[in-house]
Amino acid sequence: MIGSVIMLKRGADEEYERLHKNVWPEVLLQIRRSNIINYSIFKYERRNETFLFSYFEYVGADFATDMKKMADDPKTQEWWRLTDPLQERVPEAKGGEWWHELQKVF
Repeated sequence: MIGSVIMLKRGADEEYERLHKNVWPEVLLQIRRSNIINYSIFKYERRNETFLFSYFEYVGADFATDMKKMADDPKTQEWWRLTDPLQERVPEAKGGEWWHELQKVF
């Protein structure tokens, strides 16, 4: 199980939600091919900030390789070119982390 967080840029709510109402089938297929199941994204609004929390279960044997395959997929790259500009890293993000992975406590 993996949980992670990122911020949504001000004013990006409608576009982000519009995109995710109809996620491209090729992107969903790549998620499955990357051994990810039960993938969800939740929105949390606090004061003037909006956070996105993602949760998924990884059922493969080599997470790094599967994530590289996803990152190398042309349709996923095209999807990210639409969604990434709507997001911004949280201050706690480390190194090249885009979505900041959260510590599991229970």
